[in-house]
Amino acid sequence: MLFKKKLKEEKVEMGETNPNARIKVLGSGCTKCQTLEKNVIIAINNLNLKDEVTHVTDMQSIVSYGVMSTPALVIDEKVVSTGKVLSPKEIEQLL
Repeated sequence: MLFKKKLKEEKVEMGETNPNARIKVLGSGCTKCQTLEKNVIIAINNLNLKDEVTHVTDMQSIVSYGVMSTPALVIDEKVVSTGKVLSPKEIEQLL
């Protein structure tokens, strides 16, 4: 149990996982996941928001959201999209 806590703390320090982030992209880091993350950043900038985007790559964390197909988008701890790359316009509507 202590070991898992240590790993979680290390991931937060590396910027990979921020448990307080409002917007999360879930995925292994593949091209589609990276594209979704870029589109989220574009949407945030278009809306003049100051939100932080976190990219979660840990499979246990991804599965804990009930996600079986990536990339996935989580806003306010609610999964709003799985298995596809949303456009910046689609993301703006969700935000």
